[in-house]
Amino acid sequence: MRHARWQILLGVALVASSALLYALHFLIFGDAHHIFLYLLGDIAFLPIQVLLVTLIIERVLGEREKQARLEKMNMVIGTFFSDVGTELLAVFSGCDPGIKALRKDLVVTGEWSGVEFSALARRLQRYEHDIAVSPADLEPLRTFLAGKREFLLRLLENPNLLEHESFTELLRAVFHLAEELEARTDMAHLPSSDIMHIASDMKRAYGSLTCQWLEYMRHLKEHYPYLFSFAMRTNPFDEAASPVVR
Repeated sequence: MRHARWQILLGVALVASSALLYALHFLIFGDAHHIFLYLLGDIAFLPIQVLLVTLIIERVLGEREKQARLEKMNMVIGTFFSDVGTELLAVFSGCDPGIKALRKDLVVTGEWSGVEFSALARRLQRYEHDIAVSPADLEPLRTFLAGKREFLLRLLENPNLLEHESFTELLRAVFHLAEELEARTDMAHLPSSDIMHIASDMKRAYGSLTCQWLEYMRHLKEHYPYLFSFAMRTNPFDEAASPVVR
């Protein structure tokens, strides 16, 4: 109410000031024709001014704000892959019995264009992302994810990710997998039915993770060549990958 009252008072004050200035102009020059001529011209331009401000200027500012949000979002995604995602991809792909048929296609290079990225994205969407896991594989994964629990929680609370639904779903899938593993105390004696359940959780996270990784690689190639160079040299799908520049 106070805010609305302040706006009304401001509007009345501005209109009164304009009327006072027009009256002063008439008292000095005595030319009502001139006053109404320019007044009508100003009113006629008002719709165009509204168009410029609301549809063009605000749109430009909105696009800049959107780009700033996307930049912050990609910084957060980059942090995720540096701290968690790349390691998880190495673990998941190591449990994927069909990865050999796909591995060579996942070795992204600097010569790739949008065509190659789009073609691989379509293939990843059709790929099964199978997981064959044993109890011996689960204990290291549980330990790794347990150490990243606080980090994952902070990412889930980050407001910059609210507009990125696919990455938010990835975080939920990874966090759920971490909870499932943490809830079990004896990995060595899990029944086959429970191992299959955990494998399905890993498969969900694996499929989402590969798609997000590819989109992040595309972003790095387009905007940050030096980061893309390091990402290529530490590609979790490339068995010959090495951070050492040769």
